[in-house]
Amino acid sequence: MGLTSSSTGFKTNKKFYINKKENGKIIALAGNPNVGKSTVFNELTGLNQHTGNWPGKTVSNAQGTYTYGNRNFTLVDLPGTYSLLASSVEEEVARDFICFGNPDTTVIVVDATNLERNLNLVLQIIELTDKAVLCLNLLDEAKKKKIDIDLTKLSYSLGIFVVGTSARNHQGLDDLMEKIKIVSNTDLEFKPFMVSYPEEIESAIAMIIPEINKLVDDEKKSRFISLKLLDRNTSLAKSLEEYLEIDILENKSLKIAIENAHRYLKEHNIEDVNDEIVTTIVKESERIYQNSVTLHDKRYNEKDQKIDKIFTSKWFGIPMMLLLLCGIFWFTITGANYPSELLSKFLFSFEPHLVNILKFIHTPSWILEPIVYGIYQTLASVVSVMLPPMAIFFPLFTLLEDSGFLPRIAFNMDHLFKKASCHGKQSLTMCMGFGCNACGVVGCRIIDSPRERLLAILTNNFVPCNGRFPMLISIITMFFAGIISSTFLSSITSTLILITVILICIIMTFLISKLLSKTLLKGYPSSFILELPPYRKPQIGKVIIRSILDRTIFVLGRAIMVAAPAGLLIWILANIKIGNLSILTHFTSFLDPFAKIIGLDGVILMAFILGLPANEIVMPIIIMSYLSSSTLVEFNNLLALKDLLVQNGWTYITAICTMIFACFHFPCGTTILTIKKETNSLKWTIISCVLPTIIGFILCFIVAFILRCF
Repeated sequence: MGLTSSSTGFKTNKKFYINKKENGKIIALAGNPNVGKSTVFNELTGLNQHTGNWPGKTVSNAQGTYTYGNRNFTLVDLPGTYSLLASSVEEEVARDFICFGNPDTTVIVVDATNLERNLNLVLQIIELTDKAVLCLNLLDEAKKKKIDIDLTKLSYSLGIFVVGTSARNHQGLDDLMEKIKIVSNTDLEFKPFMVSYPEEIESAIAMIIPEINKLVDDEKKSRFISLKLLDRNTSLAKSLEEYLEIDILENKSLKIAIENAHRYLKEHNIEDVNDEIVTTIVKESERIYQNSVTLHDKRYNEKDQKIDKIFTSKWFGIPMMLLLLCGIFWFTITGANYPSELLSKFLFSFEPHLVNILKFIHTPSWILEPIVYGIYQTLASVVSVMLPPMAIFFPLFTLLEDSGFLPRIAFNMDHLFKKASCHGKQSLTMCMGFGCNACGVVGCRIIDSPRERLLAILTNNFVPCNGRFPMLISIITMFFAGIISSTFLSSITSTLILITVILICIIMTFLISKLLSKTLLKGYPSSFILELPPYRKPQIGKVIIRSILDRTIFVLGRAIMVAAPAGLLIWILANIKIGNLSILTHFTSFLDPFAKIIGLDGVILMAFILGLPANEIVMPIIIMSYLSSSTLVEFNNLLALKDLLVQNGWTYITAICTMIFACFHFPCGTTILTIKKETNSLKWTIISCVLPTIIGFILCFIVAFILRCF
């Protein structure tokens, strides 16, 4: 089997479109959230798409290609959804692609350990298309829980092929591809099981179908569309107009048929059509499940339930979450120090060689110095500081996703976020922000409500990313944890103080979210379904590779793109002089009176401004300015660094205010660009920069004033 891959989109001019001549058979991949759908996608196509163990991760469509039996197949990964009733963006996208994208086959991925619930979506999809294959994934998990599924009976009940797989172990995927190949053959006809609704609803459907048949040349789609119109599905009406150019309001005969059907149902005392539809589907799912599944251990979920009594309890849930967070940060802090030092020495050891090479090719000094002492030194500083903690933090964070613990964090935090009038899923995007605020902003796509999504984007920068951790940790260690005591006690103390700082940031996130909900973004929190997936043993090897490739390298690449020009600018400001002083010194002198008011100085404030492209270079700029150096300087010895800071007027008040401003100031350049892209609004991008900066100034002023009084 040969595998190739691609990752382009499939929507063109608001119409679903894929060139079948170039891409071969089009296969839609559908399923509930958290059933391993993205894992199936990755294993078949070879794409390294991120797979998260929490509901709603896939909110945009991705596609990849694979070759099987000398045929090309394009696999379109649809958003995870619980139904096609279209009460969310995910459901609309999945429904519209299956209905209007005309895939050759729809593969429905289900969780073998939660088959009864997953069958609700299966029955809805096979109502819509004859060309379907059921991928019964996580069979290995089902066997561990002693759940016996008769694939033959299940296939007979549904009238479609059923393939058992364990995608994480690449088991059953060859059989899946074979079945896809058979079903996608357009010459074959299949007759999947069709749900029979109560007689009154079937009669009402029959009133609408003739009019739909005039517009849609597909019997199954006609029935599906008639059913949804009977249910007054407004989103489907919009999709009909968008994809098929059918305006229900303009089509008088169709409008009359729908009105007659509604009148008929009212005469027969059926007020809630949706309730009748859902009830019928659930009953059919239960019947098919009971005929196909045998539970040898009816207490198979007992272990997960016992663990959840601790992790999601009212009294222990949040303390356990904080304890786990402490462990992750402590491991990141202690584990990143030595690799950062080694990487810094390694990268800066190339500096003399780079100088020699440029001199050898007769590079003029006005080009050599900016390249080496501006761009290269900045890049070396950013990489040496960012890479080790990201390489530790992101795999640990991904392990939380893969094991199933991350949804429990969202569950525990949901009530607090609701109190702040924002969405419970914001807790997940906030967790992503600890690694990188740009990633956290992108992660806000999982929130359906535009208002709540914007709230999450505007407040994501209120939690410190890993680019700010080195500065926070250095200040904590130098001024509060003490660097003379044992390394272990110092790291523990640093971690506890850092957790306190993070808790303050989280509290500010709640307060600002509540403030925005009462002012610029008025509204009430929406509810959402959060499925708690079973606990699973994470695949450590794949997690490490995936987190490094998908997150660490991605974020590092974006940081390098913005850090390189920043290094050049910093060098220019530090080396071009007006009178006897550099431009950088003139700027710091100008800012000094304003900075003193909030407990900082001009050098610190200027360093934050110049650190816009990457927070990692703020401390090197401070050191460079204090030493009156024309190049970036880093101190590997915290004792020497503390002496330098104290000699330049630092006190514990300066340290505290610098930490506050490090937590609350404008986002880095990468995050700003990401916010602009996600909101497509200059107004909200500016607000996202101004809001945290104002908060930082106010907090620093208050803290400095109070501490000076004592």
